[in-house]
Amino acid sequence: MTAAIYARVSTFDQEPENQLAELRRYIAARGWTAAEYVDKGVSGTKDKRPALDQLVRDAKRRRFDVLVCWRLDRLGRNLKHLVTLLDDLQALGVAFVTLGEGIDTTTPAGRLQLHVLSAISQFERDRLAERVRAGLARARAQGVRLGRPRRIIDPTVLASVAGLPDREAARQLGVPRSTFQRLRHASRVTRELPEEWARQLDVSADLLRPVTRQRTSLSGRFER
Repeated sequence: MTAAIYARVSTFDQEPENQLAELRRYIAARGWTAAEYVDKGVSGTKDKRPALDQLVRDAKRRRFDVLVCWRLDRLGRNLKHLVTLLDDLQALGVAFVTLGEGIDTTTPAGRLQLHVLSAISQFERDRLAERVRAGLARARAQGVRLGRPRRIIDPTVLASVAGLPDREAARQLGVPRSTFQRLRHASRVTRELPEEWARQLDVSADLLRPVTRQRTSLSGRFER
């Protein structure tokens, strides 16, 4: 069986050898072959960890059968991230072993421990969702407008970038392109809508004039 060893230290002053030595002894005792993935000087709160990202890619290619780490906090940023990662590995058929907590999903007891962790993580997510919904409801009841505030730009500033492409104009104004397009459209509607109404009214009047003249001639004919 091929095992992936994962070790991590948060600073470059620390050495992962303490973790690796214990993990190597465990792998040798189980008679497995090992591939090592080590993140050095990488905080556990980071979204991107080069060695861990490579480990996940290799797991999808089925290059190892079990993942072994020293402690849970070496692997996951938080409980949610840890459980999600372990669920993904389980779906790929990769087992998980942690020496510090004694979890070994190659055994029934280890799989039970993993299910307990999953239940705790789901409980935390549900509680967080409840608090968010309660906060939003309280804010609405107090008349607070939710979402980002509308960006307002002076029309003269918009006019100064009128001849530029949308992307370049948005870059000069320091706003997203979608925001610039919305502001430009709002400015154009405000400026051009009355003239458009006038043009539509003139067209309607032109279309009605022959009908009016025809009615007038007919009424005159009847009067005679």
